[in-house]
Amino acid sequence: MGIVLMTLAMLLIPTVDGLAKYLSGQHSPLYIGWARYAVASMVVLPFAVFSHGKRIFPQNNLGPHILRTIFLMSAMTLFFLAIARTPLATAISAYFVAPIIAALLAVIFLKERLTTIKTVAVVLGFSGALIILRPGMDMDIGVLLAMGAGAFFAFYVITTRQASRQSDPIRTLVFQCVVGTLILTPQAIWAWSLPAVQDLHLFLTMGCLSALSHILSITAFRYAEASTLAPLVYLELVSASIIGYIFFDDLPDVGIWIGAAVIVASGLLLLKSPINKDAKQSEIS
Repeated sequence: MGIVLMTLAMLLIPTVDGLAKYLSGQHSPLYIGWARYAVASMVVLPFAVFSHGKRIFPQNNLGPHILRTIFLMSAMTLFFLAIARTPLATAISAYFVAPIIAALLAVIFLKERLTTIKTVAVVLGFSGALIILRPGMDMDIGVLLAMGAGAFFAFYVITTRQASRQSDPIRTLVFQCVVGTLILTPQAIWAWSLPAVQDLHLFLTMGCLSALSHILSITAFRYAEASTLAPLVYLELVSASIIGYIFFDDLPDVGIWIGAAVIVASGLLLLKSPINKDAKQSEIS
């Protein structure tokens, strides 16, 4: 059951990204990011109220929750800016540097031991990133933005490890959605555009699928261990490639695939690392 739920979640996430990419032709990614979380908030709030009444937010250590949300919103905004400029699969390949950066940050900030496996994984991961980035050539700004998104997500993972883990997933999710919407409101106002009537259902679908993917991944971890579910996150590449090819006629070149394969291999090396469990649990965001 856990594998099935996680597979569905990982296949849905690029669908949300695909909708964001399509809508970026008429709206700013800054506005789309806000709309995604605004709609998701409307979806998850009733569940939170039903489950917890008036106490829908975490009750302790709100500071770390706010910091985590800021990192998460920064990652999402940069990623939406990236997919407006580059193919979905390429952006997601670059974004997958997140667990590699998180492993390195854990050594620096959390004083975790730098094992041989971690060292090899970090070197391998950054080698894959360089293959995708291709320094010295005409670098794709979208790839740089996606890697920046991955870096912010890595900081989110580290902050998650430092924050209290006593809050239940629904409270954590609704906090991130509601507070994230408030954080993103200024950029949405600055880049405001009135959606056409025919686009409203796309915004609604994007928010609903986003909330659904979160709930699926949350539930998946109740049925299976993180080490079992961790490799499934790379299914995003499969879904993103299919969506990009069918709807946008985008397909990464051989260099991107090679770089992605190297990054995926480095990520799989980290499966037995303590950082991995929190990194994958944070996918609920």
